Amino acid sequence: MGVPRVALFLAAAIGLAVALAGAALAGVARAAEEVELKEHDWAHAGVFSSFDPAQLRRGFQVYTEVCAVCHSMQYLAFRNLMEIGFSEDEVKELAADYVVIDGPDNEGEMFERDARPSDYFPSPFPNENAARYANNGAFPLDLSLIIKAREDGLDYVYSLLTGFEEEPPEGFELPEDFELADGMYFNRYFPGHQIAMPQPLYDDFVEYEDGTVASIDQMSEDVTVFLDWIAEPKSDERKKIGLRVLIFLAVFSALMYAVKVHVWSKLH
Repeated sequence: MGVPRVALFLAAAIGLAVALAGAALAGVARAAEEVELKEHDWAHAGVFSSFDPAQLRRGFQVYTEVCAVCHSMQYLAFRNLMEIGFSEDEVKELAADYVVIDGPDNEGEMFERDARPSDYFPSPFPNENAARYANNGAFPLDLSLIIKAREDGLDYVYSLLTGFEEEPPEGFELPEDFELADGMYFNRYFPGHQIAMPQPLYDDFVEYEDGTVASIDQMSEDVTVFLDWIAEPKSDERKKIGLRVLIFLAVFSALMYAVKVHVWSKLH
């Protein structure tokens, strides 16, 4: 009975060693892929600050006119847009431009209908295979939670959108064996520096309804802030509640201290 136990112990030890070695190599690989992102000043990110509805509308415009061609937004319902200043009539008109799959009907068949405010934004592709086929094998990510899914998500998305160049700039440090593969595009902020997504934004690519100049930096900032709102639409509400709680606790603490002083003054 002793030999099998020794064998099992050795096997477990070897397995643990292999796992730790693999984790170490993975950590080295991740470290090698890390890039220094742009540090942008996000006006809405402070404790006492909030989202700018005008910027959110601009970001939504960039998403619908540029990003929505490939990327879905499965957790955004049309009616959610009323939270950033859209009227009910605007939402109904916007939803009517989309077609969604509904059903089954009385005959058990699925059918198409115009979208309603309660519907979520439909995906630009019917399934993953269709999405990959249309994008040279790459699968465009859903953008609903992309800001929360990435470390330093705001800076990451902003850097990525502003980091496209036709070729590696002179003096930019790259691995000795770096070679831009067919169908890939150079991006200085993407891990590995090559990405399947072509540059999505160019100066004046959209015409903002409020007259804001649509530079690459401006559009990148606007759509990034919009994506941050989508990932956490109740952020401003939570900040307001948190501030009220802090004020209540401060007043309550002051009252308790006053009561304590009053009670102990009599005892002394």
